[in-house]
Amino acid sequence: MKTCTKLATLFFIICLAFSCGNADDDVNFGLNLGELGEGKTVDDCLNLGDNELIPSIQDQFTALPGKVSIFFKVSDSEGNPVPGLTADNFTIYEQGRNDECFNTISTSESQARISPNSQIFSNNSLLVLDLSNSVLSSSLTELKTATTSFVNNVMPTTTQESFKMAIYWFDGENELHLLNPLTANKDELISAIDGITDDISNDPSTDLYGAVIKSTDIASELLDASTEGEKIGAASIIIFTDGTDQASRFTQEAAQRKVDNADPNIAFFTIGLGGEIDTEILTDIGKTFSVFAGNKEELETTFNDISFRVSEQANSFYLFEYCSPKRDGSGENNLAIQVQQGSRQGAVQTKFSASGFTGGCE
Repeated sequence: MKTCTKLATLFFIICLAFSCGNADDDVNFGLNLGELGEGKTVDDCLNLGDNELIPSIQDQFTALPGKVSIFFKVSDSEGNPVPGLTADNFTIYEQGRNDECFNTISTSESQARISPNSQIFSNNSLLVLDLSNSVLSSSLTELKTATTSFVNNVMPTTTQESFKMAIYWFDGENELHLLNPLTANKDELISAIDGITDDISNDPSTDLYGAVIKSTDIASELLDASTEGEKIGAASIIIFTDGTDQASRFTQEAAQRKVDNADPNIAFFTIGLGGEIDTEILTDIGKTFSVFAGNKEELETTFNDISFRVSEQANSFYLFEYCSPKRDGSGENNLAIQVQQGSRQGAVQTKFSASGFTGGCE
């Protein structure tokens, strides 16, 4: 009886500890739990309504004489990226120590703008191709046409060092073969694709799960390298296959675990071809987006569909900057940013220090 009493008391204490946390630190939008990044839910006094858009703060900083910069990613409540926003889609609210609630800051008077983010942001894509015997013998021409179209669609028209792509391929060997290293040069990538021949592989099997694991490791390393020196990065993995894993070097569970545990700023896309693929497995691996082509004639259309999604992902990161009316001596101030697109809206709250702020911000 005493043991039961002790257990009941312990259970009550544990429950009490969880229930007494700081409510201001608890973020819950149902879907996308915790996806606000460095931000938190906005104060109830603003009464902005339910979040259908999720602005996830990646980083923030200030610069004298009075500029506030917020770098964030915008997605919808289902996790889909939201690209193409302009400064007109944003409303700024500030709350100083003398303000009961937030005051709206004019975007025109504060010179609010979406700024080029290339100096602080880098995006790397890995295109991973199945070049096992079934592809090389039956659909290589179509694959080369489709991947060339993909590169043309995804890579910026003008070369930007902040956006790079590498191409890898796999067969049955325990190796992820490099076709072309990471580059911002679109022509270099297309030339590498043109150079694929039907005798490139020495192992006709398919090590799909090994390719998933190895490409995720590479993307993670690239992400770590690209975020050095206070930079921010994102990565995308695009895997194409026309079949299932035949090599059995790695398990499906190990591959899926690698995907599920990857950095949230790594997006996973899969493209499947033909009737021998397992669409359920490819959908799980391609957790960001997956597409399937019934035959090789549909490959280019399918790759184009994925290219649109990859571009959306990269273009849903924004560097929003404005000149704050707060001045030196005002201390730490609350900041809320609302994003509106059509009938959808979402908001995130953070803080900034106006230490040293004066007029003259540009």
